[in-house]
Amino acid sequence: MASKSSFTPDEWARIVASPMVAGMAITAAEPSGLWSLLKESMSSGWALLEAKKDANANPLVKAVADDIADPATRDAVRHSFQERFKGSEFAAAKQKAIDELRAVAGILDTKAPEDAPAFKAWLKHVAQEAAEAGREGGFLGFGGVAVSDAEKATLAEIDSALAGGGAPAGIAET
Repeated sequence: MASKSSFTPDEWARIVASPMVAGMAITAAEPSGLWSLLKESMSSGWALLEAKKDANANPLVKAVADDIADPATRDAVRHSFQERFKGSEFAAAKQKAIDELRAVAGILDTKAPEDAPAFKAWLKHVAQEAAEAGREGGFLGFGGVAVSDAEKATLAEIDSALAGGGAPAGIAET
């Protein structure tokens, strides 16, 4: 089973950031009101807390959930996140997030092939939870739909990115 020591520091930071990246892709797909934005943003944090408490969680998922509490890991994640998304327009952030998830899938396939399927399934779950966290198209929290068409399309893109693995052009695997 893979652990933090199976990856370079940069790879580990990217893996630990990946639940936030999955949530960000959903949020960027169809940004709507502040309340919905907050709910979707917080959903990846809740997913990490759930994984931390889940005795049956995949060991790599659990390692990520446990290690995010380490200040050094949080700093590395923040640096990795800023490096990849700094200066991104909201519209470009979704594509960058999809590309980053594809690169993370490639890292997992290479360095943790036995844990990759479960970790990728967890990332899909995190994205689904983000999509369902805020209602889209309503008014003051009333009406609208749980998951918009744009979010459904983004979930399909995430699924494809995680299935494919490998780094897209312009993103080097480290």
